[in-house]
Amino acid sequence: MAGDEACAPAAPTTASALARAEQFIWLTARVLEQRRFAFHFLGGDADAVDAALGAYLGGDGGYGHALDPDLRGPLSHPLHTAHALRVLDGLGRCAGQRIERLCGHLTRVSTPDGALPLTAPVTGPAHGGYPAAPHLPLHDHPPGELLTTGPVVGILHRNRFWHAWLFRATDFCWDRVENLRHPHPYEVQSAVAFLDGVPDRARASAAADRLGRLVREQQLVVLDPARPDPYPQVPGYAPGEHLYPYDFARRPQSLARGWFTDAELRRSLHFLAGLQQPDGGWPVHRAGWAPGSSLERRPIATLEALLTLRAYGGLSGGASLPGPAAPR
Repeated sequence: MAGDEACAPAAPTTASALARAEQFIWLTARVLEQRRFAFHFLGGDADAVDAALGAYLGGDGGYGHALDPDLRGPLSHPLHTAHALRVLDGLGRCAGQRIERLCGHLTRVSTPDGALPLTAPVTGPAHGGYPAAPHLPLHDHPPGELLTTGPVVGILHRNRFWHAWLFRATDFCWDRVENLRHPHPYEVQSAVAFLDGVPDRARASAAADRLGRLVREQQLVVLDPARPDPYPQVPGYAPGEHLYPYDFARRPQSLARGWFTDAELRRSLHFLAGLQQPDGGWPVHRAGWAPGSSLERRPIATLEALLTLRAYGGLSGGASLPGPAAPR
């Protein structure tokens, strides 16, 4: 499926595009995204990002306070934990007693099969009264999900962090990934996050090859952004909510990079660079449900777009620190 080259460079993104993104961040972003932008692109201090992330940490060891903008309120949810670990991974700080405490929290909120649900159980009126996006319904006994478990397990493995919780959670992910038959695109993203970090590289490569064929056969990825119409709309997704090669292969080192030819990846990266809006930010192709959530998600999407473009050599100017570490 892929060409011989390890990666296909994106279209060069000019320094003015980065400057416009910076203005967008200062005008609209939360403190956390401002600090992350400063760290990744302006030579900012990792401690400042860490301090901003700490504001979302709850007394139970988990993260809340709408760290993921689609879950409002102070309660700790596994979806917030996955977001927090992505931030810490970008800083190279997935280690130490903080992660040990976090794994203790994950142990307490896991389902009987060792997996993480998207949201914490609703155990009373106080737990069920905070707003949440319609696609994140709150349950008394939420099931374990690859969507949450895969990225968390993958990041912890990638950083060579071991905890007793990981044994069953890893088995859960292997079972789900190797038995996916009709996944939805975001589930595939989570499978890739797991496979990119798990220690058994031969098994991960075999699982990724099978998954890549599935993605192409079931048309879960738009291979030609200029012609999205032939690709089926996933039920429940917003109009125009498609995933592209760069959504799966966020970094050249990802196993998902092998799913796409150089030309396919290059087209998608050109398309991503061209999505920058006049205000300097990138759009969010999801159904909006609350003004605050929509406003907070765009700076996150902007940071992800910039980091992906830079990873493929398509971002010039302003980058003085490396992005997230490559999978080991």
